[in-house]
Amino acid sequence: MDEISQLTPPVEPTGPHASSSVVGGLQLHEFSSRIFRNKRLLRVWVPPGYDLPENSGKRYPVFYLNDGQNLFDSATSFTGVEWQVDETADQLIRAGTIPPAIFVGIDNARVERLKEYIPYRSLNPLLLRPLGDRYPSFLTQEVMPFIHQSYRVAKGAESTFLGGSSLGGLIALYTILRAPGVFGGALLESASLWVANRQILKDSRSFRNWPLKVFLAVGTREVGREDKDRQTVENVRELERILRRGGLDHRRLRVEIAEGGTHSEGAWAARLPEALQFLLGQ
Repeated sequence: MDEISQLTPPVEPTGPHASSSVVGGLQLHEFSSRIFRNKRLLRVWVPPGYDLPENSGKRYPVFYLNDGQNLFDSATSFTGVEWQVDETADQLIRAGTIPPAIFVGIDNARVERLKEYIPYRSLNPLLLRPLGDRYPSFLTQEVMPFIHQSYRVAKGAESTFLGGSSLGGLIALYTILRAPGVFGGALLESASLWVANRQILKDSRSFRNWPLKVFLAVGTREVGREDKDRQTVENVRELERILRRGGLDHRRLRVEIAEGGTHSEGAWAARLPEALQFLLGQ
């Protein structure tokens, strides 16, 4: 295993993003990756009560999510709309609907996002030198060791979750295939299953070590063209069939086809409460 990446202590938001919409305890870490040879922020949200003395011996489930810029703060989101992970998690935890958990937003690499989130050589989109095949190692050998060292994280697949949307959902699914047994739950929102002539679906057909639970969702208006919208939904239905054949019954797999749902942070935020209750709830 690679040595843990060198990090600076948590940093506070500054500049135009200092006035934020964040609810609860969010810490930012400047993170250097040896695998990708670049830097990004890790955004770590801790649940209510995490810092109380009576909880000092408690360990928490951890949920890793791609495209960290878009998760917690409308000021940093690419579109100005966030997933509202902090608001949703805070509300569900306080209501006792889900257990207290740590959420880790892994920022994308901005101009390198396409390369890092696509693991295959592709003509659509055109990408001849993808870097996504490194992402499973980046996550399991660099990000996760740091989080385990710095936060009170529960060990084991049953306490470890991974998710993302669009290309972030594609690379989350790819990581699950390449790191079997590491993740006990997966959130796949509008995953770009079409990339490289649907290669991820071909790779999934022979996989058997699926997470304990998978939340799989897509909208019916993701692209805005009737033919492509139908194909996008059919790709998700194909993954559903693969997962069913892999042994995931209704208790382990939730599939949401949102009528009129678009390819947007707002759509993913709207489905997040149900997703977290399904994946983290008892």
